[in-house]
Amino acid sequence: MAKIIIAEDDLNTLQGLVTIISREGHEVLSAPDGQEAYALMAEHGDVEVLLTDLKMPGLSGLELSSKVKETFPETQIIVMTAFGTVDTAVQAMKGGVYDYLTKPIDIEELLVILEKALRQRALRLENLELWGLVSEKYAFESIIAVSGVMKNIFRAIRKVAATTATVLIQGESGTGKELFARAIHFNSPRARETMVEVNCASIPLTLIESELFGHEKGAFTGAYRTQKGKFETADGGTIFLDEISLLSPDLQGKLLRVLQERSFQRVGGTRTIEVDVRVLAATNQDLKAMVDRGEFREDLYYRLNVVPIHIPPLRERTEDVPALVNHFMEKFAKEQPNPPTSITQGALDELIGYDWPGNVRELENTIESAMVLTDGDVITEEHLSILGQPIWEREAASGPEMAELTLKEQLERAERRILKRILEQVDGNRTKAAEILGLSTRAIRYKIKQYEL
Repeated sequence: MAKIIIAEDDLNTLQGLVTIISREGHEVLSAPDGQEAYALMAEHGDVEVLLTDLKMPGLSGLELSSKVKETFPETQIIVMTAFGTVDTAVQAMKGGVYDYLTKPIDIEELLVILEKALRQRALRLENLELWGLVSEKYAFESIIAVSGVMKNIFRAIRKVAATTATVLIQGESGTGKELFARAIHFNSPRARETMVEVNCASIPLTLIESELFGHEKGAFTGAYRTQKGKFETADGGTIFLDEISLLSPDLQGKLLRVLQERSFQRVGGTRTIEVDVRVLAATNQDLKAMVDRGEFREDLYYRLNVVPIHIPPLRERTEDVPALVNHFMEKFAKEQPNPPTSITQGALDELIGYDWPGNVRELENTIESAMVLTDGDVITEEHLSILGQPIWEREAASGPEMAELTLKEQLERAERRILKRILEQVDGNRTKAAEILGLSTRAIRYKIKQYEL
């Protein structure tokens, strides 16, 4: 049941509409002119639909609609008039009117339009609620950080969020690069516009150009219809290109042109499409080193690296571990009937002392596992596991041999050990291994080859 106000100066028409709409189960309030209708709006406030005549003494339907839209923007407005000119209809629609009916009123048409107006209003309110939840989730205050280095990053991101500058986010896998990209978007002037996320590692090389820029019908085998690309979909908003380092040299050149000219052509097309898109990019690779090796275009690197953000690995900001542990415990407690409520200092010390090659993502998985395995109210050392291995049984990263290795070599050795263990657990299934480690299947294939597994 909805609350509906009808404003109509013809009393016979007014009474007839009240009777008809009331039979549909709605609560109907009536007014013989615009002034009284607006007074009813002010009194009730939560009115779903205003059905108003266009020509009324005193406050006209257009004037009433304008005042209502300004004060009660979520109220749907339907205008009725015996003077159904196109100009009047256009003027009404520009004023925020949902729809337009001419007299004599077709009752079936009115009821259909009324139902559609109510559905659209409900959908808009639902979208606003969801947007509010998403905005709250990615507010800077919702991102967990205690360390000085992360607070400095937050300060930089707050400044850059208010601009349209291109941002390059670099950091190891699992550090939360996509979280920071979303925080930039949802705290920017484009927050209510679309954010399109593209994981370049998850799209086959043969399809990524079409995914980014779209294609025309018949452009290639299987192109049965014209398809918009991600850049078109993100027009007016933000596009986030994750794993940007995996783009082919040819695609790097085409992306450079888009960044320079803000326009492109679909695959197989000749029409130039202009877009207003903010670009955020991320990679777990050292792009400058790739440029030096000739693996990434230098001109594209500088176009992307307008504002560089480096997210440090968790092992370099262990002050954040206790706060993250509390955050993840609260998160997973909502999913369990009788979750543990605390963690021993010994267990916390173990977590702080671990190197976390999988970074924050690995810590999150570890806490989720501990929450499930714990029978009582307290998480202890025996409940902790790192990718299925008890923390106290992990191979020691110490001794004379390890001391002679560089940090990079030690990390690679740990990564190889973890990858090997996961592949054994999933019987060599690369897709499952990728899901567990939060990597793409392409990245898994590369690491298997790199470590000769």
